[in-house]
Amino acid sequence: MNQEQEIDLKFKHLKQKLANLGSVAVAFSGGVDSAFLLKTAHDVLGGRAAAVTIQSAVFPVRESDEAADFCKRYKIRQSVHTLDPLKIEGFAENPPNRCYLCKYQMMQAVLAAAQELKLVYAAEGSNTDDAGDYRPGHHAVAELGILSPLREAGLSKAEIRELSRQMGLPTWDKQSYACLASRFVYGEEITPEKLVMVGRAEQLLLDLGFHQMRVRIHGRMARIEVLPQEFCRLMEEKVREQIVKSFQAYGFTYVTMDLKGYRTGSMNEAIGLRN
Repeated sequence: MNQEQEIDLKFKHLKQKLANLGSVAVAFSGGVDSAFLLKTAHDVLGGRAAAVTIQSAVFPVRESDEAADFCKRYKIRQSVHTLDPLKIEGFAENPPNRCYLCKYQMMQAVLAAAQELKLVYAAEGSNTDDAGDYRPGHHAVAELGILSPLREAGLSKAEIRELSRQMGLPTWDKQSYACLASRFVYGEEITPEKLVMVGRAEQLLLDLGFHQMRVRIHGRMARIEVLPQEFCRLMEEKVREQIVKSFQAYGFTYVTMDLKGYRTGSMNEAIGLRN
């Protein structure tokens, strides 16, 4: 069996799993994975599949806007709910299990929305690649009985992008994204002010054409992660000067570049160093 046949077999397996559910609410952020899962569920189940989007200060407005546009484009039902994670006990203190605290509340909201929509199951879009990092949020998903059809079908991020491309989804080459709280070093307080700082900083980098990036915050220092092939672009004098000037206007005192480049979960590296 070649790679193309293997991906096709996984895709058929996913569609069969969704058909067997009968109805499902998909936790929909607007990202690559959840968009693919939602569109596939909609193709299989029609009106018995719906999107549940959680709006929060830890997600940029552009993400919820793009999620809404996606649902309108494909005529998919969408239920939108608001959650303030800073009101969750312990979240703002940013402990290593921060993601669990937030994900549990978010997935409870998705379950409640599914019930309101009279949909039997709730699902989220994690894939097989997500098993390789420290992700306490997965424990919340499992505890609440939220399904992970993409991971169960054995689909990787690259395979999801390829299938999304074949389906003509606008999200197929969208940059990977995670909530803004993941930009904070563990133990540093998460505040509305700093969330805005990080959000504005990352939006600037996107506007400047950097496709995959992160701005990690350490006090008043920004640590920029971009792909290694974009290092030279970041160091161009006009670009560098604009970034420094803008970041300082946002509230940062120091602006640095991470020489390892972009990678997911870089804040988790400190956990490994302590163990």
